[in-house]
Amino acid sequence: MPLVPPPLDSRKYQDLLDEALARIPVHTPEWTNFNASDPGVTLIEIFAHMTESLLYRANQIPERNRGKFLQLLDVPLAPAASARGLITISNDNGPRDEVIINGGLEVLAGDIAFRSERGLDVLPLEARLYTKRLVTDPTGELDAHYKLLYASLRPQESDAASKPTLYETVAFDGESAQGLSLGDDTVDGCLWIALLVRSRDYAQAAQAPDKEKLRQSLREALAGKTLNLGIVPALGQTERRLEPGGRTADAKQPLLRFQMPKLPKGGKLPKAPAPREAEYRALDARARVDVLLEPGVVEIQMPAADEMRLWDDLDPLEKGSGDFPPALDDTRLDERVLTWIRVASDAPVQSRLLWVGINAVEVTQRDRVMSEVLEDGSGEPDQVRTLAHPPVVPGSLRVFVGQPNGEQGAWEEWRCIDDLFCAGCEVRVVDPRQPPGAPVPEAREDRVFTVDAESGTIRFGDGFRGRRPAADARLRATYDSSRGPAGNLGRGAINSAPALPGGFKVANPVRTWGGAAAEAQAEGEKQIARYLQHRDRLVTAGDFEALALRTPGLAVGRVEVLPAFIPELSPDAPGNAPGAVTLLLIPSYDPLHPDTPEPDRLFLNAVCTHLDPRRLITTELILRGPDYRDLWITVGVDVLALGRSVPEVRDDVKLKLLDFLSPLRGSGLPDSDAALVTPEYADMRKGWPLRKAVSALELMAVASRVPGVRLVRGVRLADPDGREAPEIVMRGLQLPRIAGIAVEVGDARDPRELIGGVPQAGPDGQSSGQAGIGEQGSASRTRRPRILPVPVIPEQC
Repeated sequence: MPLVPPPLDSRKYQDLLDEALARIPVHTPEWTNFNASDPGVTLIEIFAHMTESLLYRANQIPERNRGKFLQLLDVPLAPAASARGLITISNDNGPRDEVIINGGLEVLAGDIAFRSERGLDVLPLEARLYTKRLVTDPTGELDAHYKLLYASLRPQESDAASKPTLYETVAFDGESAQGLSLGDDTVDGCLWIALLVRSRDYAQAAQAPDKEKLRQSLREALAGKTLNLGIVPALGQTERRLEPGGRTADAKQPLLRFQMPKLPKGGKLPKAPAPREAEYRALDARARVDVLLEPGVVEIQMPAADEMRLWDDLDPLEKGSGDFPPALDDTRLDERVLTWIRVASDAPVQSRLLWVGINAVEVTQRDRVMSEVLEDGSGEPDQVRTLAHPPVVPGSLRVFVGQPNGEQGAWEEWRCIDDLFCAGCEVRVVDPRQPPGAPVPEAREDRVFTVDAESGTIRFGDGFRGRRPAADARLRATYDSSRGPAGNLGRGAINSAPALPGGFKVANPVRTWGGAAAEAQAEGEKQIARYLQHRDRLVTAGDFEALALRTPGLAVGRVEVLPAFIPELSPDAPGNAPGAVTLLLIPSYDPLHPDTPEPDRLFLNAVCTHLDPRRLITTELILRGPDYRDLWITVGVDVLALGRSVPEVRDDVKLKLLDFLSPLRGSGLPDSDAALVTPEYADMRKGWPLRKAVSALELMAVASRVPGVRLVRGVRLADPDGREAPEIVMRGLQLPRIAGIAVEVGDARDPRELIGGVPQAGPDGQSSGQAGIGEQGSASRTRRPRILPVPVIPEQC
């Protein structure tokens, strides 16, 4: 049974009052009137109320002892996590030269402050993003028209084996929730960024020579500068892999390439019939993170001024064709183009982008507290000071100790360490047992302190382990404070920056993410036993599960630990890959898939960052989401004539089956009934177990226990290929996902009727329709080097 802290005194108000009234005849026999209206009884009632309040406070001592025990064990509570985001700084009406913005710039969303993590060059540019989207031509009239039109331009492309691939130029504004797939949504697998002269500057140049002079001066101003390109990838499910030796690797992750037009010598294309093809040079691009896994900024080094020019001898039919930049319908916009940047991927099918923009920088939510005055030093051991604005952003605290009594002298900065046991003694003493001339051991630093980031408590040494602040020594602290989940804001919430010069604007094009509240003491107390076991290190399977569930800023619903398992090598059962550990992670909530939650890239990145410093150096850690396998279920039941209605019974059967197969929560049946359903019920409390087959007989047993069901006539299952089977096997990281379910009175109907047109499986076990799609897509990718992208001219009224 659980150990409940006993109360020091369990008496309540009425018990105290009755006990006092019972003592009256013993001590004062002359007092005989005990009515409620008696003044003496009123005084006793007041004292009983005051005594009850004192006993309540005394009964809190066991709870405070638990908190003190937690503190003595040095079990840390998870501090609040700061929100992160991306902002863009646009120079719309400012100076025409580039402006350098240092790191630490404060930007505001109301009263919530964010600070930039790095500096950047704000370039006086505008940027527009475009893609080449395929235009379908069911009748073939457009294909025939453009094939004849471009036959004279490119005779080598006019043979019957190839035909023009028609496209339209589409602006990419980052508004779509699905994002842009470079492989599926474009004909060339590229995103095109047009760098433009600002409309205000171009309007001031009335004559053509002035406009050309403006473009040239802007190219010279941009030469050698750094263009900060912010990229936010689509947050679809992926895999994160931590290799042994502290190296981080991401399986099958493509890399982006950034290119700019490369003009021939003289700046003109060769005359026909020589090939007139667009060539590109690679730009020097650097990024601290893989921007196809998590949001980040790519720093692109701009080339020399002469290398930012465009072709000036293109034929009207050549504009936008082949590998040339997309054709723009707006001639006034086309005149403002300085140059183009082509963004391509080594694996465009896997590249999906939500937003891309220039002049971007990462920001973190933090409130800066400057030179907070702390209580002066006392010279005593183990001095403790508490900051006024916890929690503290880790790594931001700086403590300065000044001379006592206002004496002249420089402030000394003391260093924050993890454990005062590693600090040196404030008085350095040489061991007298050492022989003369022996090397003197290096003294350990003593001007140190520790901090609890969650509570903002600073602790100094006792003299033997760490220096004590002297009596009357002045103490100052500078640090950043976090507001936790309050920093998770929507798009466009950050809109002001007091330190920016005039003509500049700031905005966050995407929502901020990652802010989380600090861990409560009640939750921290639950982790005492686990923390004493794992000591914040990943060794046993229980350690992996406990630490993954405590990832700051995440609501982790389920963690499955599969030791000695690599999904690609041993898809069925773990145990064949020593040194590897696979974690199956499922979030508590997924707005896109509420019934079958899937972790996105930010989710896996947060868990990866939390677990990486805690794993053994020889452990290969693989973080994955589940592989959901679609199922179709039909159930036939007979309903009792008396009692509940037929629609209610049908809905309850459906809900029970959905809950029974849920990946997050197992059967909702009582323990006594669930023990009869499956012997693995203990494993189903977290959700449907891995590698457990879905059986029609087991589902029939669940449906038969629904109130109002007289008889279950049958349960029929079908897999995604339309094959009906009494049992569907789950392998590796597969979990069931109910793609369709029907509960009817009478016999269960054919589940393939729910699939809706899925072709029957062929001899190879795959759907013929699915195989045709795969073959067509593969063939189109094979033919891609031979296509001729041709812009479609829109009709004008």
